[in-house]
Amino acid sequence: MRFLDLLVMSVNNLRRRKLRTALTVLGVIIGVASVVIMVSLGIGLNALMLEQYASYGDMTTIDIYSNNYFGGSDSGDAESTFLTDEVLKNFERLDHVKGVSPMLNTYVILKQGVYETSMQLTGVSRQYLEQIPLGEGEVPEEGSELKLIYGNWIIQRFYNSKTGEGYWETGELPDIDYMNKPMFVIFDTDAYYQSRGGGESQVKPPKKYMINAAGVVEGGVDDYNSYAYSVYTEIDALKTLLKQIYKKKPIPGQPTNKKGKAYPYFIYDRAMVFVDDMANVTDVQQMITDMGYEANSQMQWIEQSQQTYDVIQLVLGGIGAISLFVAAIGIANTMMMSIYERTKEIGVIKVLGCDMGNIRNMFLMESGFIGFMGGVVGLIISYTVSYVMNNYLGIGQIMMGIEGDISRIPLWLSASAVVFAILVGMVAGFFPSLRAMRLSPLAAIRNE
Repeated sequence: MRFLDLLVMSVNNLRRRKLRTALTVLGVIIGVASVVIMVSLGIGLNALMLEQYASYGDMTTIDIYSNNYFGGSDSGDAESTFLTDEVLKNFERLDHVKGVSPMLNTYVILKQGVYETSMQLTGVSRQYLEQIPLGEGEVPEEGSELKLIYGNWIIQRFYNSKTGEGYWETGELPDIDYMNKPMFVIFDTDAYYQSRGGGESQVKPPKKYMINAAGVVEGGVDDYNSYAYSVYTEIDALKTLLKQIYKKKPIPGQPTNKKGKAYPYFIYDRAMVFVDDMANVTDVQQMITDMGYEANSQMQWIEQSQQTYDVIQLVLGGIGAISLFVAAIGIANTMMMSIYERTKEIGVIKVLGCDMGNIRNMFLMESGFIGFMGGVVGLIISYTVSYVMNNYLGIGQIMMGIEGDISRIPLWLSASAVVFAILVGMVAGFFPSLRAMRLSPLAAIRNE
């Protein structure tokens, strides 16, 4: 018997018992919808967790610290673990590392009009600058003069030098124009404060450098991101300027040797290592740790959280699977009842010489078709419930504190749900189909 003939017979048999078929399909619908929704919640929670960590910084970046940055004369072999350009080149040679950015920090005073603030200026590589999301401006061209990229929270730090009041006292943002007005930057902060001390020991005020802005990090004063609270510049331009300002004198923030003199090279307290893939971050981090440096990354927290969410997803999927198991029992019951009602029909088919495999396949198709109908309708209901949860209930904001879809149904889950429903139906109908095959033809024909 042809496959199409078997399919037509199976569908016609289900249509003859519409109410029973509908109730059985309803059980599959509930089971499939439960599984899909529960699994989608687990996927959504995991995705929201990753997005939350991503907002704190790049998940393929490793933050490196030197244990002996302020070692000085009491640190013994401190120089062996200083973060220098030579050490960073060694990091670049590690497998799966696609780049390294040193971070050179120096404290400066920023002034524009009556407003000023003191804060840390961070010099980083162009690779680092290019990953900063800018709301205004662009990364300066390579080899250009020193320009600044301001975090979107920095404007809150400025205060009126005449009144001493700023954003936190008045509730109003200072009248600072980054992009259209240059910023006066004072690098020698010690000389600046000493020059304002008065008395005979008063020193000459340090030079003010007029520096333009390259850009501003996207977001408002209430929008958090990992770049919001810093001011960045290109590291090579910063090192050139610092050498001009301090010449052979120790640069503030840089370690000194046992004699109190500056080292002939720059030493960094931090560096960022960029890894090619999240899966390789842990291995690269371990290699750097083995070299004697402190290494931190988002993957440490992600892996711990991932284990928790895997358990949650397993529990949610198990809850949904119970409904599908109950539906499978319903399918098996429907098939057994169908066999009892169609005993004489089965006997006639056998007497006519129909292959036993065709009888088995007919019942398997019926049960599989029940699974298919329930899977498709259950999937439609799952998408509907998922849409309502994501767009009207705001569960993601309630549970995770961030905006985002709490229920996510990827394509593989949709396809797997329908295929799984068909398989569950066919497995549930397998033993009833074997019973149909084993019926005695003569006994089946005599059955009333």
